[in-house]
Amino acid sequence: MSKVLDDIKKRASVLGKNIVLPEGEDSRVVEAAAVSVKEGVAKITLLGNPDEIKNANPNVDLSGVTIIDPLTYHKTEEYANLLYELRKAKGMTLELARETLKKDYTMYGALMLKVGDVDGMVSGACHSTANTLRPGLQVIKTAKGTPIVSAYFLMIAPDQGNKYCPEGCFIYADSGLIQNPTSEELAYIAQSSAQSAKAIAGLEPRIAFLSHSTKGSAKHADVDKVTAAVAKFHEIAPEFMADGELQFDAAIVPEVGASKAPGSPVAGKANVLVFPDLDAGNTNYKNTERLGGFQAVGPLCQGLAKPINDLSRGCHMEDIVAAVAITALQTQII
Repeated sequence: MSKVLDDIKKRASVLGKNIVLPEGEDSRVVEAAAVSVKEGVAKITLLGNPDEIKNANPNVDLSGVTIIDPLTYHKTEEYANLLYELRKAKGMTLELARETLKKDYTMYGALMLKVGDVDGMVSGACHSTANTLRPGLQVIKTAKGTPIVSAYFLMIAPDQGNKYCPEGCFIYADSGLIQNPTSEELAYIAQSSAQSAKAIAGLEPRIAFLSHSTKGSAKHADVDKVTAAVAKFHEIAPEFMADGELQFDAAIVPEVGASKAPGSPVAGKANVLVFPDLDAGNTNYKNTERLGGFQAVGPLCQGLAKPINDLSRGCHMEDIVAAVAITALQTQII
C-alpha cells in the first residue's frame, strides 16, 4: 500500500463513518465492502438482496457489513415520501417515487444520506457518472457558499516512486465533470481542489493553472481564459499559492519551470494541477494512470452539501476502498 493511501485510511478509520455502497450487484463493490470493514476504514451499508449478494460472492466474508434490501427495508416508504416532497415541483408523484426506489439504488442511497442514516456514498462502478451524480444534485444539493460542483482525481504515484512527484500524489481537476469551465468556474474548481489537497491528501497546495502556453509564450483566447482564472483565484483564495498559465512540464519539472517561468512560486513543484477543460483533464489522468503507472482514485466530487463520490467503471476493488476512506474524510470538511 502507498504511504498516501495508508495515511488516508488511518485518518478515516478513527472517524467511524458509515458509507453506503448502492451497487451490491458488482463483485468489486462487495469485496470492497468486506475489505473496508475488515480494515476498519469505515462502516459499510451495502444495497441489494442479501441472499443474491452472498450467493454471487461465496468467498467474500461479509460479516460486519450491513446489507439493506430496498425492496423490503422498513424505511423505504419514508424515503419515497421524502423523494416526493423534494421533487414534486418537478413532476414527481408518490407512486413514481416508490417505483424509482425499486430500481434506482443510487437515488435510494442519496436519500439515506439526506436524512443522516449514512454519512457518505460511493457509486459508479457499474453506472455512469451522470447516474451517480444526478441524485446528489437533485437531493443533496450544493454546499453553502460553493457555486459549482466539480470533480478531481487523486493520482497516487507507483510504489517505485516518481521523480516529479516527491510527495507521492497529485490532484488533477477537473478531470471528470465540468466540460468547458469559464474562467470564474476554473477559479472555484481550483479553490475546492486546494481544500481537498490539504484535507484529504495532506498536501500544502501549490496550484498550477495549465495551458498550452507558459507565461505568454502563446496568444489565444484559450490562454486568456486561464490567465483570467488565475486572477480570479487570487481574489477569492489569496491564502493558497497558485500560478499560471503554465504548461504541464513547466508545472512539475523543476528545471523546465525555472527556465520557462523564473521566479514563479509554483513552477516546477506544483501538486494541484487545474486543467483548462475536461478534454485535457480526462485525457491526462488516463495517460498518467496507464502510461505512468499511477493509481487514479476518482472522480471525487467537490461542492456537494454531503459527500458523494463517483467511480470509474474500470475501477479496481482497491480504488473503491480508497474512495470509501476519502468519502469518510470529506465529512470533516463539508
